[in-house]
Amino acid sequence: MTALRQKMNDDMQLHGFAERTQDSYLRAVRQLAAYFNKPPDQISEEELRQYFLYLKNVKNASRSTITLALCGIKFFYERTLQRQWATLALVRPLREKKLPVVLSVDEVRQILSRVRRWRYRVCLSTIYACGLRLQEGLHLQIGHIDGARQLVHVCHGKGGKDRYVPLPQPVLEMLRQYWGTHRDPVWIFPSSHQTVKGPMDASGLQRAFHAALLDSGIQKPATVHTLRHSYATHLLEAG
Repeated sequence: MTALRQKMNDDMQLHGFAERTQDSYLRAVRQLAAYFNKPPDQISEEELRQYFLYLKNVKNASRSTITLALCGIKFFYERTLQRQWATLALVRPLREKKLPVVLSVDEVRQILSRVRRWRYRVCLSTIYACGLRLQEGLHLQIGHIDGARQLVHVCHGKGGKDRYVPLPQPVLEMLRQYWGTHRDPVWIFPSSHQTVKGPMDASGLQRAFHAALLDSGIQKPATVHTLRHSYATHLLEAG
């Protein structure tokens, strides 16, 4: 790790950023440096301006991609290098007025029933039934489950916030049965690799969901996160 990258990393830790945010910001600066093939501290403001025009007009990057690039690059130049460039205040990704994809209750059932591996089906069912984000579901630990009150303690969610969410009895029973198959002392959904001590891999879960979606024949661009949107919509519809 270069001294400059280490300094940015230290600055982000002092700022209290989550590990995933740190990784995303470092990646944004690394991609900028790779585009110009030179260290980021040697890039001029005009070159930075051209880079964002490239993202918008040539690469046709999405709003979320440009926003993430802007946040990471802005932190690097303004915080780490102490450069106050007007270009960084000028860049404003257009707001995308897209409605989130929502699955019906029946569509959720169809997809989950087609998830072949039980560990993936249990994890996806928990994510849907509790309205969890992908990483929140993967990082569930034994101590997060309050069976007596039928609650899940979501620790360090988005923005580092904790919250409690209801845990339906059928899902609680499913979690107990699943945990009984591995009895990991920490994780509800541990990694399937014996050499890895940690939670289940996100990419495997995403592939399992995508395969089940294709198998169901449902023509919607759904992802694992769609389960969370669907959960919220179904709660509203149920009153």
